Amino acid sequence: MTGLLVAGAVAVAGGAGSVLRLLVDTWVGQRSSGRFPWGIVAVNVTGSFLIGLAVGLLDDGVTRTVVATGFLGGYTTFSTASLDSARLALRGRGGRAVAHAVGTAAVCVAAAWLGLLLT
Repeated sequence: MTGLLVAGAVAVAGGAGSVLRLLVDTWVGQRSSGRFPWGIVAVNVTGSFLIGLAVGLLDDGVTRTVVATGFLGGYTTFSTASLDSARLALRGRGGRAVAHAVGTAAVCVAAAWLGLLLT
């Protein structure tokens, strides 16, 4: 597959991952109190686990690139998680902001590790 075709596949997969992120974030957010960004936490933890699985299971470099970089890169979001922490801090919820930032990072690394370990 040529570089341009791979880039196109990554773009399409990234778009699909972004749509799934929106759906999962909205679904989880509607079922929580709204005081804490559980939707993005759920997205990033599940995405981290899935990227660990994908990297461990997919031998083909192109397939792994499309799935891990494209789809799961579009699905997960470090920038939104960072924004959520900043918003919590600006709302005077400093403890929750720190818990969110540190907790999300720790749980996401553990989820990726578990995904790799299972493969």
